[in-house]
Amino acid sequence: MISELNQRSREIFRLIVDAYVESGEPVGSRTISRRPGISLSPATIRNVMADLEDQGLLYAPHASAGRIPTEAGLRLFVNGLLEIGSLPEEEREAIEAKCNAAGRSLPEALSEASAMLSGLSHCAGLVLAPKTDRPLKHIEFVSLGPGRALVVLVNEDGLVENRVVEVPVGLPASTLRMASNYLTARLVGRTLEEARQVVHNEIEDQRTELDELSRRVVEAGLATWAGPRTDGQLIVRGQAKLLEDVTALSDLERVRALFEALETKEAMLRLLDATGRGDGVQIFIGAENVLFSHSGCTLIISPFQNSREQVIGAIGVIGPTRINYARIIPLVDYTAKVISRLVG
Repeated sequence: MISELNQRSREIFRLIVDAYVESGEPVGSRTISRRPGISLSPATIRNVMADLEDQGLLYAPHASAGRIPTEAGLRLFVNGLLEIGSLPEEEREAIEAKCNAAGRSLPEALSEASAMLSGLSHCAGLVLAPKTDRPLKHIEFVSLGPGRALVVLVNEDGLVENRVVEVPVGLPASTLRMASNYLTARLVGRTLEEARQVVHNEIEDQRTELDELSRRVVEAGLATWAGPRTDGQLIVRGQAKLLEDVTALSDLERVRALFEALETKEAMLRLLDATGRGDGVQIFIGAENVLFSHSGCTLIISPFQNSREQVIGAIGVIGPTRINYARIIPLVDYTAKVISRLVG
């Protein structure tokens, strides 16, 4: 449809969307006529706005004289008129620092990334964490000083998780090596739960090759991943930011419905499926995503991949449809790339 608009219509439409994203208020012809570089009269602009409304790109909320873009209009803007800037270097460094903090497990890093995106975008940050119960290929214990060791667990997807555990003070390096070799031999090709059961049975039957200190290290390492495994985890941070622009009770109810939808496992499957069907950043405006069809929200999300370029999770933001697309798209894109390097 963008090709059907002449240059004047495209420019006026772009200015309307820019003004709406900035203020959240309906935009009138007089507001556009006062923009720098515009030499058109309000009457001329009103005629163009009427044409854009006839084409389904603008509409008038309530009895307002101003217009705001429809979801179709926002899609047209994003696909054909949006100018995406580059991410400032200080924000790149902040993202790198938050995602790569030493000693943090992958779920913790993802949770931190979600909170960081919320803060930088002033929207809700969202991460779909990958399923972690995958066959394993390596485990290693690394001394961090008296009484502490880092457990590094690698699964077949190349996903790396780090956890800090307590170990006996004065533990020799040979004991950590023995524990690492023992567990790696029993982990390969098994899920963590399967490996835990094998080790538990061997210890119960006293068939292990371990001395007492090594056994304690092995048990401590396995215990750090104790608990049920799920098909993934949906992490949402900054939900309250979605309520900042809510003024009507009906809007509040729509946002509450969104919160409830995000609590379901179905939401995770839909989000991952949606991001896995395309490369790079995916943008869903309002009803384009069934999950957000009644909430009046936009989802900007990008998949992250393992070393084999398989999509294993997604990260993004949820905000009002008047979200600052030009700023947030590169923000989400860069964060997803950092996460991909982290899990690769």
